[in-house]
Amino acid sequence: MALFAVILMPLWRIELEAPQYPEGLTMYIYSYKLDGQVAIINGLNHYIGMKELHAENFIEFTILPYIIGAYALLFILVGILARRKLLYVLLGAFLLFGVVSMVDFYIWLYNYGHDLDPNAAIIVPGMAYQPPLIGYKQLLNFLAFSIPDIGGWIFIGCGALLAYCSIAEWRIVKKQTYI
Repeated sequence: MALFAVILMPLWRIELEAPQYPEGLTMYIYSYKLDGQVAIINGLNHYIGMKELHAENFIEFTILPYIIGAYALLFILVGILARRKLLYVLLGAFLLFGVVSMVDFYIWLYNYGHDLDPNAAIIVPGMAYQPPLIGYKQLLNFLAFSIPDIGGWIFIGCGALLAYCSIAEWRIVKKQTYI
């Protein structure tokens, strides 16, 4: 059930701090939209040639809620059917989805920070503005911080719980084989 809630919660958060914005700027990434101070961030990024961020430009926001919903249903189905092999398959598929999602997000961040308008008002030769996937990064006078938000932590927690259940089942089978 927790995965259904993830659809409505922010999955990721990117915070920007700079002397001219001591209170910081925050963008929240949901499974279906961008939220927070996106308009201000778009206005600032215009000066260095970054593309504007709009949810409709990302196919991920169209399909991600359905993928998360499907995984939520699969978690419930595997729990009801109580089949070890299905548990292992679900774990593999969930881990693969997590890896593919993070690679997609990294590529998105890379393109966003490197595909700059050559006619931008501010050009620093050799400078790219790729926000970090996780953690901190200095981008000119801005300090960018990127981390999972509440929905992302719940998603990670569901994966950890799935891994724990899979390992516990594997140990039970392993003990039974040696008896």
